[in-house]
Amino acid sequence: MSGLGIWNYLIIIFLMMTGLYMVISSSNLVKKLIGLNVFQTSVFFMYISFGYISGGAGPVFNENVELYSNPLTHVLILTAIVVGVATTAVGLALSIRIKESFGTIEEDDLHKMDSSL
Repeated sequence: MSGLGIWNYLIIIFLMMTGLYMVISSSNLVKKLIGLNVFQTSVFFMYISFGYISGGAGPVFNENVELYSNPLTHVLILTAIVVGVATTAVGLALSIRIKESFGTIEEDDLHKMDSSL
């Protein structure tokens, strides 16, 4: 494995652990969504790293090329990006509605309100 590949996976692990920490440690709903997006981005980088082939060409037929990269990982990532944007939009919309209804987006305060009812 080359040095760049090791750095690539170290960055993926760092982003993954940072996103997980943000989700677990924060009680703010928007910060949790940001943590989920950071975690999701690390998964995107991981799939793109798996799909990379050194010296491989794009999946377009060319008589001079013998080694092609697999387009499946890139297609999956494009789909995941669209789903991630939609999920983030729904999460932010729900956060706005929660803020309008309860006056806060802090999870601890919402639990206190729920237990007092």
